[in-house]
Amino acid sequence: MHEAPVPHATLDATSLNRLRWQCRRGMLENDLFIERFFLRNGATVTECQARGLQALMNLPDNDLLDLLLARKLPEGELAVPEVRNVLALMRTAREPAS
Repeated sequence: MHEAPVPHATLDATSLNRLRWQCRRGMLENDLFIERFFLRNGATVTECQARGLQALMNLPDNDLLDLLLARKLPEGELAVPEVRNVLALMRTAREPAS
């Protein structure tokens, strides 16, 4: 019997590497947001955040960029706390770490 995932548990190294691989995009602008997100938050990405990130990765590149630049707000299935949390972290990652 499998145990339910713990939403606040951080990802193990294998799961984190798999998530990073799945987050590769065709648009440089999106890749920059994603790379900065992982540089700042990679060691602490939770299962809940991973689900939000995976939902965002299902979007076409232009729609993802609109969300990252706050030109649009998450709607429908994307209007959930997991997605909003990850978007906030990714938008914060726009400025280089000091």
